Amino acid sequence: MAHTVSVWEWSRGQHAHKLLEAKSGAEQVVAVEFHPVDSNTLVSCGRSHISFWKLDTDQRTLSRKLGCLDDDKSSKKSASFEGLVEKPKFMLCIAFTETGDCWSGDSAGNIWVWAGSSNKVSKVMTSCHDGAIYCLCQLPDGSILSGGGKDRIIHSWDTNYNSKNRSFEIPEMLGAIRAITQGKGRQLIIGTTANYILQGALDSRFSVVLQGHADDVWGLATHPCHHQFVSAAHDKTICLWDALTHTAIWRKMLEDDAHSASFHPSGNLVAVAMVTSHWIVVDVVTREVVSAHTEGTESLTCIAYSPDGRFIAVGSRDHCVYVYQVSEDGRKYNRIERCEGHSSGIEHMDWSSDGQFLVSMSADFEICFWIAAICKQVNNPATMRDVEWATQNCTLGFNVCGIWPEGSEGIDVNCCCRAHQRALLAAGDDWGKIKLFSYPANKPKSGYHVSSGHSGGLTSVQFLFNDTRLITSGGRDTAIMQWEIH
Repeated sequence: MAHTVSVWEWSRGQHAHKLLEAKSGAEQVVAVEFHPVDSNTLVSCGRSHISFWKLDTDQRTLSRKLGCLDDDKSSKKSASFEGLVEKPKFMLCIAFTETGDCWSGDSAGNIWVWAGSSNKVSKVMTSCHDGAIYCLCQLPDGSILSGGGKDRIIHSWDTNYNSKNRSFEIPEMLGAIRAITQGKGRQLIIGTTANYILQGALDSRFSVVLQGHADDVWGLATHPCHHQFVSAAHDKTICLWDALTHTAIWRKMLEDDAHSASFHPSGNLVAVAMVTSHWIVVDVVTREVVSAHTEGTESLTCIAYSPDGRFIAVGSRDHCVYVYQVSEDGRKYNRIERCEGHSSGIEHMDWSSDGQFLVSMSADFEICFWIAAICKQVNNPATMRDVEWATQNCTLGFNVCGIWPEGSEGIDVNCCCRAHQRALLAAGDDWGKIKLFSYPANKPKSGYHVSSGHSGGLTSVQFLFNDTRLITSGGRDTAIMQWEIH
């Protein structure tokens, strides 16, 4: 597969367009930068290469010279340095000095120096980091910072290639260093692989200014009476967030990837279902696990307390819904039975307002109604037409039929949620769009307001307890967003 480098005239706003494009070869490109001294030169790097490009806007051409990483094509060593430096598997990052020299960091922890716009190496600084160097950043005083992935260390270098004996190690829980940029004054901004953004200076401490999940976010649960919500992700963590300050109150590491969550009606406990067959109940104040259970061998998909807190239902990919009786203020659980009848894994569930009935929806778009206390299926769904439901998480049903676009094949709408005051319905689709309907949305082509923010399919949408904000999760983009409801 051929990779390309393209140059865009971005400053014209809506009229921005691509000026030209050139093939960069068969190897992956991971970074590209314009030369700060020569505006017609840019440098790109990636798998086993670094390239120096000349831009001619008049002739609309982009020509390339490969950096000379080795002179002997049959050797894995760099002949320029007497065989002492192994040819890198990846060139990962680029920075420029005040004199126009180009520095590049490789996957083995070495820094390569390229004089001016030349494609010839002038120096290699070996073993600067233990493992890959993911970022380089030039500071106003001319020094350059390098950020290591495996060792999580930032080193400072002067223009004579000497270490300035200033370094900082990121705590392991915050992840590896992935990006460094200059902030205000002497402040540095650091991005990590665990989706933390830190701010500080090498000679002082760094503080967390933003944090998130490092893998797919699937579960959201809003607190029944506070501006708080819990997120559950495939990075083996759950987080309790303050919606007003946009900050994490606490984060808890788990043994397995978390997939779904539900608050107990008291707000003191939160139940979490894993991608394994395990589910747990966590005390919101102490963060201690007060109860743990296992259901079968398949992964769990959804979990929900009944409105009165007397029951909890757990949906699984084994086609079953497991129902437990809850006592002692949510600290004791006894399994009643399992609801069997679906022919595919469970996707969504809703409880009736009185906690007597449960409705479940499977991956093959089948809806089943259940008498919760005995796990018996309701054979005549027509008897359920006047039942009042506490939530609307199932994306199929009479009251939500209008959220599906015309000609839909069933993959368009991923999730939905009804506001607590029953006036609005939010739906998230597979293209990152959030649609806000009036509830019920039971007419074809129901009108809606649409917003975009996520880069892929949504996994969950939930209203805060007072319906002033909507919380959304984007799955693979690892993002959680808040939307004000006006």
